[in-house]
Amino acid sequence: MSAEGQGRSHWFDDDAGPVVRPYAMTRGRTTSAAQHRLDLIAVVVAEPQADDPEADSTLSPEHVDIVELCRDVPQSVAELSAELDLPIGVVRVLIGDLVDGEFVHVNRPVPPAELVDESILRDVINGLRAL
Repeated sequence: MSAEGQGRSHWFDDDAGPVVRPYAMTRGRTTSAAQHRLDLIAVVVAEPQADDPEADSTLSPEHVDIVELCRDVPQSVAELSAELDLPIGVVRVLIGDLVDGEFVHVNRPVPPAELVDESILRDVINGLRAL
């Protein structure tokens, strides 16, 4: 082998430090019980009783980071993914774990079909003004 790196593997960057694969963070899982309900704009809120998630030995550092990020300000799934620099699929699985453990709850967006039509609201306002 030549002296210029042929004997070394170039699968990592020395400056990046240790690399953890996403499937390792989720223990090989690609779905969670709550995942089908986690839209990108769903808002994750830390539960008040989740005072010290670090004390729970079943939670990974990524789980703890999610709870901490949501403690002061509720965060969307997309925001959490960007903040943690993790793929959406991984974040969904981790949030599902936290929902199951009652560390967080998720507020889902209202589907467009359930939103009130603006013309109906205008008709109501015009009707009230006519009284």
